[in-house]
Amino acid sequence: MNFFKKWRGQNDKLPERSSLASILGNAVIAGIVISTLFLLTEKLDVILVMGTFGASSLIVFSYPDSPFAQPRNVICGHLAGTIIGLSCFTLLGSAWWSAGLAVALTIVVMKSTRIVHPPATSNPLVVFLLKPHWSFILFPTLTGACAIILIALFVHNFRRTEAWPKYW
Repeated sequence: MNFFKKWRGQNDKLPERSSLASILGNAVIAGIVISTLFLLTEKLDVILVMGTFGASSLIVFSYPDSPFAQPRNVICGHLAGTIIGLSCFTLLGSAWWSAGLAVALTIVVMKSTRIVHPPATSNPLVVFLLKPHWSFILFPTLTGACAIILIALFVHNFRRTEAWPKYW
């Protein structure tokens, strides 16, 4: 098949649309999670939120059965991305290629350890842009990821008949 003809795709049907109640419910919960992290950031005077948590909230609350939404993937994926980002930034500096290497290494680690969480692949980029201290691993990375999972444990096990998570 011609390379460019492949770009037309396979003509598969779009996935089913979620119900309006599901869409609104997931959006409200994600909004509450992020708002809570911002409120706690203000009150405790410690950073508990970063941009990648918005995407994590979409996955965890809208697609809870996805492997990407499981606690192990969310927490360990965010930790891996941040640690690799900080390591590359510290050891290699802020060169254009070191940011790319950090993302590539994050993918290798996530895939090889089965902790893939796509939003966390952006954590090295956050590190390169913000240039934070090593405490960024604890605040906001670990604390924020754990808060998302803690809220998800309550929300999913209250709203669903089946247990969540599928695995740890």
